[in-house]
Parts: sequence; structure tokens; C-alpha cells
Amino acid sequence: MIQLFELAGSDPKRTFSPYCWRIRMALAHKGLEVESIPWRFKDAALIAPSGQARVPVLVHEGKWLHESWDIACYLEDTFSDRPSLFGGAAGRSLSRFYTHYGEALSASLARFCMRDILDHLDSVDAAYFRESREKRFGVTLEAFVADRDQRLATFRESLAPLRSTLKAQPFLGGAQAMYADYSVFGHFQWARAVSPYQLLEPDDPVAQWRDRLLDAFGGLARSSPGYDR
Repeated sequence: MIQLFELAGSDPKRTFSPYCWRIRMALAHKGLEVESIPWRFKDAALIAPSGQARVPVLVHEGKWLHESWDIACYLEDTFSDRPSLFGGAAGRSLSRFYTHYGEALSASLARFCMRDILDHLDSVDAAYFRESREKRFGVTLEAFVADRDQRLATFRESLAPLRSTLKAQPFLGGAQAMYADYSVFGHFQWARAVSPYQLLEPDDPVAQWRDRLLDAFGGLARSSPGYDR
């Protein structure tokens, strides 16, 4: 059995790490069964055998793996007889771009959703999260997101490359979703999991792509607690 440590809120079913969601979708794409283990900020000792303190952490046959990109490559190479995440060597190389694009997208989404994460943490994790993030950002979490209404139009405009692509095809991978899709979708799923703030208009091709992925694999992502806006 594959085990996956996933960042969760006080509700163990509310998993909200964008990087963990990349791997959840990749595992489903491969048709692999997984034991999801809720992990919280205070639980660093649980993943100590991985040699670091962040999730996702995947355990398979005694191997402890971390970093979403490395895990995806491991799944592709270890389970090569199952549907490909990349569609070949060229697709794997191109998927690196989407992993980095997702990280840039995450920085933008944080300006809308960061404060809302507190509402889904227990008191110990909430205290850690506030202290660590306010030290990083240099302002309170409330101040960090205070101008999100003013930022919204610019954020939506920044999605133009995604929007243009998804007008022409249902997924970034073409007719079917690939790891490139999951690399970006994970960040929208993070926002959905923690924040009721409406980032996208329903008729936006990006929103429609997100909905297709929410419903993929029997509604795996949609069944996770979140805000469907």
C-alpha cells in the first residue's frame, strides 16, 4: 500500500496543500490505491524519516519520498505500465514549466486566501501559522489580504495564457488531463479548500477546466471539503 502524508486542517478530510493535491491527482491518474494520512504543522516528527519537514511525503515499499516533482517522476517510472503522467520524455520536460507556473500562481492566490486558512486550523496550528506567516510577510494576515478586491481584476487578467489554451482544448494536456494539469489545478484546489472568496467567474474557461478536474476520478477533488465558488 502507498501512503501519502497530506496537510489537513482541524477536519482531517479538509486537505489543502496544493503540492499534495498534485500527487493525489497523479495517483488517481495512475489508478493507484493510497492511504491518505492527515498531517498538520505540529506533526513534523511523523515524517522525520523523509529527512525534511514538509509534505507531501509518499511512502512506498520502505522508500520515503518528498517534493511533488520527485514523487511524480517516481510514480511515472515505477508504474510505467499504467497511464502516463507526462506522455513521454518531451512531456516530462514540458511539465517542469507547469510545476513552476503553479508555484508562481500560488504566490498570487496567497494574496486572496492566506487569512482564510486560519479558520480551518486548530488553536495550536493556527498560532504557528499566524506567527510564521506574519514573520515572512512582515504584516498581519488581515493586512496581507486587505486589498484583494482591488487585486481581483488584475489576477483574472493574468490567467489569459491559461484561458486562451483552455478555450481551444479541454485540458492543458490536450484531450486528456496530464500532470501539467494537476500541477496547476492543485493551487486552485488549495484556494477552494480554505477560502469562500470567488476567484473566477463561472463562465471563465479556467473555471470550467477546474470543474472538470474537480469531477475527475469519480469526483475525488470535489468530495474533499471546500467552497464551490
